[in-house]
Amino acid sequence: MTETGLQPERLDLDPAPIAPERDLMSKFDGLIAERRALIDTGVTDPFAIVMDEVRSPTVAVIGGRETILLGTYNYMGMTFDPDVLAAGHEALARFGSGTNGSRMLNGTFRDHMEAEEALREFYGTTGAIVFSTGYMANLGMISTLAAKGEYVILDADSHASIYDGCAQGNAEIVRFRHNSVEDLDKRLGRLPREPGKLVVLEGVYSMLGDVAPLKEMVAVAKRHGAMVLSDEAHSMGFYGPNGRGVYEAQGCDVDFVIGTFSKSVGTVGGFCVSNHPKFEAIRLACRPYIFTASLPPSVVATAAASIRKLRYAHNKRQHLWENARKLHAGLKQFGFQLGTDAPDSAIIAIILEDQEQAVAMWQTLLHGGVYVNMARPPATPAGTYLLRCSLCAEHTTEQLDRVLALFAKAGRTVGAIG
Repeated sequence: MTETGLQPERLDLDPAPIAPERDLMSKFDGLIAERRALIDTGVTDPFAIVMDEVRSPTVAVIGGRETILLGTYNYMGMTFDPDVLAAGHEALARFGSGTNGSRMLNGTFRDHMEAEEALREFYGTTGAIVFSTGYMANLGMISTLAAKGEYVILDADSHASIYDGCAQGNAEIVRFRHNSVEDLDKRLGRLPREPGKLVVLEGVYSMLGDVAPLKEMVAVAKRHGAMVLSDEAHSMGFYGPNGRGVYEAQGCDVDFVIGTFSKSVGTVGGFCVSNHPKFEAIRLACRPYIFTASLPPSVVATAAASIRKLRYAHNKRQHLWENARKLHAGLKQFGFQLGTDAPDSAIIAIILEDQEQAVAMWQTLLHGGVYVNMARPPATPAGTYLLRCSLCAEHTTEQLDRVLALFAKAGRTVGAIG
């Protein structure tokens, strides 16, 4: 009874089911069916691999089998570095497991400041801002830098985080053909001169491992009065004399450099560095920086230790390039179709006929004890199916000899090579 003495209105505990046309999940039926059809063929799901144990930067246990890791972004092999691990253990014991707040409130600890200082030292810049992931760095910087009435000009093959940064912002978006200096020049030439413009480039493109002609592109952008942001996620640590990335190797003067801790640094997080005198204002305006929890202190402590060691990792850089040349030359000699004519980066992509062949070869390699990435649309250009190898500075000659032998066997088994 209520205070008025009336019976409360009875709630209908068994409402009619939602009509199928209103089910928001129905749009994924095609994806569900495609994945089910793949699994029903009896193959291991290439997108649901579980690492039972990781023993080193290059070896893990997958499905009870010791496996060479050739599909991680651990380019410089820093994940098991003793100094890096010690820094993480010390921060975990001293500050606990998390920050429980954003950088703008209670989420800035000693090690966040140390990581940003390590980045300023590594890049030789006056400014550095750490984000919670590399994805968030692109999301935040692009959506914050270019406002309504301004322009973002980007490569058509840009990473999803770059596209999502454009989608979150209010700027006009202009795409140019992949790695085409001429098309970039033409697109910029069609835009009005007065509005601000941001050209977004990538040093190394993550699917095929190809490198951008940054020097020419930056020159074109500057001639049209545009600022330049270069994403160096897949080149930091081993490109250029100081390991800063492709922009350093090609001698480019860019306004902003985006990077990530999840590749050469060996942990998780993202960042942007810049020499712009007003760069610190980004902290006051960037929503993906303001409205998310900051990284745990143990994570940024490992990042700071790793970045400081990467400044002097000249032997590691050299060995990584030796590994890339060895694997690229071996695969090319076997007759595989590769994503690049030369080993332009630590990424080597093997292009295959279709998904069936790609999955079959991927599984053959996995059963032989080698893990690589299988990639398909929309992560790759339409109709492109590939296996992507990511080299590590810690891969040994013996490991790569075994990898090449397994690739030759798997390639012949699935008909990818004669």
